[in-house]
Amino acid sequence: MAELPLLQVDELVMHFPVHGGVLYRQVATVHAVDGVSFTIGAGETLGLVGESGCGKSTIARALLRLYEPTAGSVSFEQRDVLSLSGGDLRALRANMQMIFQDPFESLNPRHTVGDIIAEPFIIHKRGDAAYRRRRVTELLERVGLSADSVDRYPHEFSGGQRQRIGIARAIALDPRLIICDEPVSALDVSIQSQILNLLLDLQNEMGIAFLFIAHDLAVVRHISDHVAVMYLGRIVEIADSESIYRQPLHPYTRALISSIPIADPARRQQFKPLHGEVPSPLNPPPHCRFVDRCPHVEEICHSETPVLKAVDGGNADHSVACHFAGRL
Repeated sequence: MAELPLLQVDELVMHFPVHGGVLYRQVATVHAVDGVSFTIGAGETLGLVGESGCGKSTIARALLRLYEPTAGSVSFEQRDVLSLSGGDLRALRANMQMIFQDPFESLNPRHTVGDIIAEPFIIHKRGDAAYRRRRVTELLERVGLSADSVDRYPHEFSGGQRQRIGIARAIALDPRLIICDEPVSALDVSIQSQILNLLLDLQNEMGIAFLFIAHDLAVVRHISDHVAVMYLGRIVEIADSESIYRQPLHPYTRALISSIPIADPARRQQFKPLHGEVPSPLNPPPHCRFVDRCPHVEEICHSETPVLKAVDGGNADHSVACHFAGRL
């Protein structure tokens, strides 16, 4: 029997009302996420990629109930996340943690590093003061920081060190899933590789599953088992990492893959730039979201919504939302 997924997301929708006018009525709706579905297995990493504004970070916050989803379902360890409240939701969050993009904004500047990392133990009532102090020291050393960092403040550390503090806080309660919201995008390239390797080491040691959000496809390829590509609130392609990079099927995925720099001056870059601008999420195209920028658009693209499904005769785990997938 196939192993049940750790996290299962079905038709997740996240809309934000826009109010205006004298009476402050709702005048429009931002379609941030529109019907997103995916699964993550225990100990696996799903990379979620796409341009800024496509809804990646909104999904992250909706999964943790920092936003209340408009529709859809989220199941973690076969429990309905969206139906939980109070103590049940707090207990669930011990197993679902998040690493934020900005390692400075996500840390309270008025608290010492020791206080920041000890906070999860206090919230979830784990151990006494001596236990918390010992665990904080262990966590600091585990992420590559010295034990004497415990009484220092976030502004005394570099960006990479601050992100290590954020990682220490995220793993404090031994979670089963960590959502990484562009955790290396604000760091220098040399530091990015150190943080990525740290995350991989922690995954191997602790069996953590990751939802790894990024816009850098080279980074995602290094860390992900599977990759989902988003465009304007919807997933347009999802497959194992090797299939996505070896044989992308959606025109948008192909454009993203072709934009990855090649570190070989002898090879000509076959970059295929997209034309036009990303439509506004206030008024997205009603059917295929990519219709205004696709080089292969036909009449059906304006009248029927492409469904995310496996391509006939292809990899059963490789799904794409395109009317012409496999024929382009």
